[in-house]
Amino acid sequence: MSDNNFFSLDGPLEVMPTERQMRIANLGAFPFLARNLGADPRRLLERHDIDPFSLRDPDHYIDCRSYVNLLEDCSTLLNDPLFGLRLAQMQEPDVYGCVTALCRASATIREAVDCLIKFIPVAHSPAAMQELVVEDNIAMLRWGVRTDLGNNKQANYQAALLNLKLLRQLGGQDFKPSYVNLAVDTRHKDIDELERQLGCRFHSRTTENVIAFPAPLLDKRIPSANRLLFKLLGGYLTRVKDAARTTLVDRVQDYIRSSLSEGNCTIERCAEKMDVSVRTLQAKLSESQLSFSDILEEQRIALAQSYLKQYQVSLDDVAANLGYSEQSSFGRAFKRWTGMTPKQFRQQAVAN
Repeated sequence: MSDNNFFSLDGPLEVMPTERQMRIANLGAFPFLARNLGADPRRLLERHDIDPFSLRDPDHYIDCRSYVNLLEDCSTLLNDPLFGLRLAQMQEPDVYGCVTALCRASATIREAVDCLIKFIPVAHSPAAMQELVVEDNIAMLRWGVRTDLGNNKQANYQAALLNLKLLRQLGGQDFKPSYVNLAVDTRHKDIDELERQLGCRFHSRTTENVIAFPAPLLDKRIPSANRLLFKLLGGYLTRVKDAARTTLVDRVQDYIRSSLSEGNCTIERCAEKMDVSVRTLQAKLSESQLSFSDILEEQRIALAQSYLKQYQVSLDDVAANLGYSEQSSFGRAFKRWTGMTPKQFRQQAVAN
């Protein structure tokens, strides 16, 4: 029997965001900051249709406009014109998820920036848009959004500092930005503080968001480089990107595959992940003449057959990976699906 599947992933580790969504990890420090400024974070989140309990799961996705409007609202209500910057001060670049780990595992800063540009839309938010431009020995990391989100000044302050933190982690003491430009209307009296926090010259009211730094730094080696981790994470994210799984059924399948082993794979949790009501999810699935239970069983069958072909995975582990507390329960279900016991299926697969 072939061992080709030994290091394979049977599906995405998590449900991927849709076109106008982003990881809620961007708001991870929000409750602490809001309370420090004398506000009720729960009330602020609910005001923008964001479930406060969803912050417990950094891989939950929320609407981009809700996020942008929340930050702008807080800036006004709390009389803090640099609210987005304050939020970023309390955060690390890990809010970008596994993309950050991939960047740290890269060989050079150039390779890391290329990975950031390529995979932020895959794992963090499809609305994000970044590019690297090199002109006159200056490298420029530019960013923006692919859709109109209205006034997003605070989101840009947050993004500028988070991106700088990541570049500094990659480049160490040698990384020194030349300047930061932001397409925002910044008060003149706030510029000194921005320059202190960013560690370089700052210009506002420009046409684009840019972090500029000396181009030779692109070829600097990253101390945390790890080729094995780079290949594993890069390969996984490439597969997710190429699959372009954006339909509702695709996303339900991805949720089920990533959640079965937790033993808590329910339509309620799936709807929460997708930021829709259970009734809406049921209605949309019925339009495709499917139900959540139909997809759950279909995915269990497919995964069970895949696992059983990998002889090094024990039957107990197969059952656990599919969300069964006992091997006997899995065995009865598998026989109902295929007419064979798991052991008989495995023997037949090995023989072939």
